[in-house]
Amino acid sequence: MRSVSVFGATGSVGESTFDLLMREGGAAQYRTVALTGGRNVARLAEMARALRAEVAVTAFDDCLPALRAALAGSGVAVAAGEAAITEAADRPADWVMSAIVGAAGLVPGFRALRHGGKLALANKESLVTAGELLIAEAARNEATILPVDSEHSAIFQALVGEDLAAVERIILTASGGALRDWPQERLAGATVTEALAHPNWSMGARITIDSASMFNKALEVIETREFFGVSPDQIEVIIHPESIIHSMVGFRDGAVMAHLGAPDMRHPIGYALNWPKRQALPVARLDLAALGALTFRAPDLQRFPALRLAREVMATRGLSGAAFNAAKEVALDHFIAGGLGFMQMAEVVEAVLTQLAGEIALSKPAASLEDVLAADHLARIRAAEAVKGIKG
Repeated sequence: MRSVSVFGATGSVGESTFDLLMREGGAAQYRTVALTGGRNVARLAEMARALRAEVAVTAFDDCLPALRAALAGSGVAVAAGEAAITEAADRPADWVMSAIVGAAGLVPGFRALRHGGKLALANKESLVTAGELLIAEAARNEATILPVDSEHSAIFQALVGEDLAAVERIILTASGGALRDWPQERLAGATVTEALAHPNWSMGARITIDSASMFNKALEVIETREFFGVSPDQIEVIIHPESIIHSMVGFRDGAVMAHLGAPDMRHPIGYALNWPKRQALPVARLDLAALGALTFRAPDLQRFPALRLAREVMATRGLSGAAFNAAKEVALDHFIAGGLGFMQMAEVVEAVLTQLAGEIALSKPAASLEDVLAADHLARIRAAEAVKGIKG
């Protein structure tokens, strides 16, 4: 019986993972080691009971009493807090889903790799902030990292049986988000509600807003560089409003392999869960005749400065990815709270990268995870200062 853990179980990726585990037999087929979540302890408890998890962990200490009450008599151990999530990652599992959003998912993912199993990586921030360290940790422990972002899963699948040296370019598709058709002069005044109105899918608030600002795609550009080891000039981004092609790989003979599918995260999750085999998945099948046409357009870097900043991060490397992500997370927090404009998020990130370039050696490779976490911490401080300066 395979053992599994799901970190970020109550988020959108975690919910899709739970759905697939239950469809494949649930507790009868899988031994669930750990489930972690946030404040939705009722749902976390429901999942833990259904999968007979060994332990359920909430990230928030104040939620522990509610989680303990919800799981009373179930036999499921309960815990709370950052240290408890790390301890859960120290429990060996054959397959681990890393779906905690943001830099908070970095340490659990690293700890899970120590067991030499398979890490299904939906936490793109791990590669953005500490890509070289993560890849080295996997190699050291003979562990396998399987990409779960739909774009990177698509690239991974397109490369099966191929020689990476034959790759000429990798093309990441982007929906363009909720504001993709707005006149640029309106973007500065976009509200949180407007940025959340994604036309193609429903996911968490943070990733949906990041889609509208293209910060999500900027992270994915950096992630592509780190995971596949290609040069920055081999990575392209194209706006594809239908979200049917998830990414493409172009080869030196001129061929382009495109991965198509309905926008359903159960596809990349299911591929990672069953890899290297393909199993039947409960996803919609494409009706190409009904689709009729697929459209594409180049991204406007004036509308999406995050893409330009991602190029700068790839050129600098080192600790710049950690600074970029931390500043983005702080800026996003303030936009959601109503204290920062939509286009000002990029201003904050650029200000932090510029300031830190003069304070620390951003291009210096991280020697340890502690270096990454220190850069993350300093960038958050500088981002808060930048927000204060912009707000006046």
